[in-house]
Amino acid sequence: MNIAFFLTPKSEVICEKVTATMRQALERMEYHGYSAIPILDEKGVYIGTLTEGDLLWKMKNTPELDFKDTNKVSIGDIPRHRENKPVHIDSDIEDLVTIAMNQNFVPVVDDNNVFIGIIKRSDIINYMYKKLFQKVKLQA
Repeated sequence: MNIAFFLTPKSEVICEKVTATMRQALERMEYHGYSAIPILDEKGVYIGTLTEGDLLWKMKNTPELDFKDTNKVSIGDIPRHRENKPVHIDSDIEDLVTIAMNQNFVPVVDDNNVFIGIIKRSDIINYMYKKLFQKVKLQA
């Protein structure tokens, strides 16, 4: 099975540019209700994933940082504590499932590491659940 079947395209994914500020990322994540978002460079290359935890650790480990100053901190300067590994669009389903076990979503990139979308763990689980349910129904 081609992993593109599960792809949520970039046009439907909330991302942030690496040049954005901490405040912009916080507001975007709050507005959309996300706990993590992909970070892209100016050419659309996947840089990593920014999480709420990364933002909290930055606040905790920077005592002089006040919320009003978060517009002065670039998200490129915020250490990320987890590496959300991307897959290439031509990866096989086994690689996807292995990575998705530890990530809520899996970033998908092309041959130049340009971000093309995500695959949500929930979409994989729903697909597998339906397949299993159909199989059980056929056996009954």
